[in-house]
Amino acid sequence: MALRTVTDASFDKDVLNSPKPVLVNFRAEWSDPCRQIAPTLEAIAAEHGDTIEIVTLDIDHNPATAAEYGVTSIPTMNVYQNGKVVQTIIGAKPRSALERELESFLSA
Repeated sequence: MALRTVTDASFDKDVLNSPKPVLVNFRAEWSDPCRQIAPTLEAIAAEHGDTIEIVTLDIDHNPATAAEYGVTSIPTMNVYQNGKVVQTIIGAKPRSALERELESFLSA
């Protein structure tokens, strides 16, 4: 299952106006850590898609949104709720660590 991709143009509609929390994985194709974490995020999305949506944003093709949110290293994962960043996770982590950090959104 591939995660849905958002863009600079769709960010407001797809992320900021979403009725449920959205984790945005700011990533780039050339980044090994980004490629390594993708299957973990897909698994979490498959298991917890009813409480949190997980999407990706390619920073090379969508630099405006990455710049607006101060993304300087990848992968950076921001959780947005009610149009605001409520949590930031930087770097590739094992699934168990990610799930611990996202616990409040996964069990809603």
